[in-house]
Amino acid sequence: MNHKLLSSSAIASLLVLPVAGYTTFYLLNEQPLGPGLGGGVLSTGAGGEGSAESDGAGEVKRELALESAPRPEPKRQQEAEEPAADMAVSQPAAPIGQLTKHRDMRGADGFNAPRIAASPPPATGVMPPDLMPVPEENRDRLEVFDTNPVKSALESPVSTFSIDVDTASYAFVRSSLKRGVLPQADTVRVEEMVNYFPYDWQGPENAETPFNSTITVMPTPWNDHTKLMHVAIKGYDVAPAENPKSNLVFLVDTSGSMNQPDKLPLLKSAFRLLVERMGADDTISIVAYAGSAGTVLEPTKGSEKAKILAALDKLGAGGSTAGEAGLRQAYRLAEESFVEGGVNRVMLATDGDFNVGQTSDEDLKRLIESKRESGVFLSVFGFGRGNYNDQMMQTIAQNGNGTAAYIDTLAEAEKTLVQEASSTLFPIAKDVKIQVEFNPEAVAEYRLIGYETRALKREDFNNDRVDAGDIGSGHSVTAIYEITPKGSPAQVIDDLRYGEAKTDNAAGIAHADEYAFVKIRYKLPDEDVSKLIETPVTAAEEIASFGQASDDQRFSVAVAAFGQKLRDTDQTAGLDYERIMEIATAARGADPFGYRAEFLQLVRLASALDASKR
Repeated sequence: MNHKLLSSSAIASLLVLPVAGYTTFYLLNEQPLGPGLGGGVLSTGAGGEGSAESDGAGEVKRELALESAPRPEPKRQQEAEEPAADMAVSQPAAPIGQLTKHRDMRGADGFNAPRIAASPPPATGVMPPDLMPVPEENRDRLEVFDTNPVKSALESPVSTFSIDVDTASYAFVRSSLKRGVLPQADTVRVEEMVNYFPYDWQGPENAETPFNSTITVMPTPWNDHTKLMHVAIKGYDVAPAENPKSNLVFLVDTSGSMNQPDKLPLLKSAFRLLVERMGADDTISIVAYAGSAGTVLEPTKGSEKAKILAALDKLGAGGSTAGEAGLRQAYRLAEESFVEGGVNRVMLATDGDFNVGQTSDEDLKRLIESKRESGVFLSVFGFGRGNYNDQMMQTIAQNGNGTAAYIDTLAEAEKTLVQEASSTLFPIAKDVKIQVEFNPEAVAEYRLIGYETRALKREDFNNDRVDAGDIGSGHSVTAIYEITPKGSPAQVIDDLRYGEAKTDNAAGIAHADEYAFVKIRYKLPDEDVSKLIETPVTAAEEIASFGQASDDQRFSVAVAAFGQKLRDTDQTAGLDYERIMEIATAARGADPFGYRAEFLQLVRLASALDASKR
């Protein structure tokens, strides 16, 4: 008998049996494996990375493997080509039965997790530091911006900004709160939260005037000494029978970082919803990009839905992220199948992690700017957390005559791509800018709530070469100013000692009965010369009490208050979540899809999370 072999086997048994017993105990009781082994999944998949496969019934197969020899510390962010044979374990935080995976730059499937040695835990139940899991790095990229300041109407009477119909911020904030985390201030763009909800603003009567504006001055619910100037814009709602033909290119990120349940799988389900809505004469193409870009589906008529869906289903994730090459390929296909008088749009779906080719925001911005002249618009749909490049996605959406949305659930995909398909796909006006001039005789101070990342220079308003936001069919856009009337005790900026409002006649101030003068400049989708709409704001637009405002107006103000509260804005420091709940609940009104009911849940969550951190 080989005594060496016998002694080796005996030693291996002594090492393995305690681990097996410990593991079996927790599996039978459906509990986490403990601080060191966690509630994740141990596996020996391809390349040594945690793997999960789905069988025909859609059930996830899990493998549990242990090795007796200790392993070295994990190496982070190695190249995708590097072979790996080590066992991996996902980060703990969930019970056995919940599959959790983590992104890594090294594996073809985009996942990695800390490795552990297969030695049993100590009797105390506390894992040694060297066996504790390595927390996953959060590499979300956000644009940092300051909240709009209060401005003197005498010194800076003019406010100019681009409209914003994006909704990404609201969905991202919702995702954070439902994970039990208060959102970072820079993820909160108040105007995107307000504009997430559909409102029944009064729209134009025909397509010749693409939108109508309604302006109301009302008391501020968080300050008795200021007023809100509420500007509501509604786009013309194109009837389904009038919808133009669509030429869509799905540009899908299939890099390794997309191999998570809330990324590529959700993305494919979302686009399936849109494909089902396409008409027989519409055209769909699919471009995928990872280490390089390639055409998955040449331009195909909507009548061939089975072929389109099959191409979507075949998409898999792996490799680095050649986003710039993908954009060029997608625009090329869109231009080749261009539909005169129709909808020509690239629909980019990604977590935003471009790392091959042109990767800087400025380079991508220039690329998108050069392509928008072709008449092809851009929509951007963000997925996932931990590697989400919100800053880049905002940049290319704003400069590509397009919109940006964040999809965290299939319900959000249904809202964005089904319920709001017309506004998402069919533009009725482009380069829409708003300029407000305040009358210093009536208004001492003002501040624009939100739109910080959409600010324009005063001279940009009349410059048709300056890009701005776009409005789709039936879109509603809301902008809110908080204004301090002349003589109000709420004034925070001292009057100039030698300041004096200008006059243009001997009688005194011109248009002294006006609060402000609102100008909206826009272009029709197929034109390059802008048109102008002008509206004076007088006492005729004022209401005496906040309660007299419509449900939609009061609800939009509640959302604006919530966004400011999350950003910890000075003006809403004295406003508590209970008051926001009061306003939103009283103004909930018709809520056929439950969006407003969900908002109330988010306010409650934020209130609880805010209280717990004190």
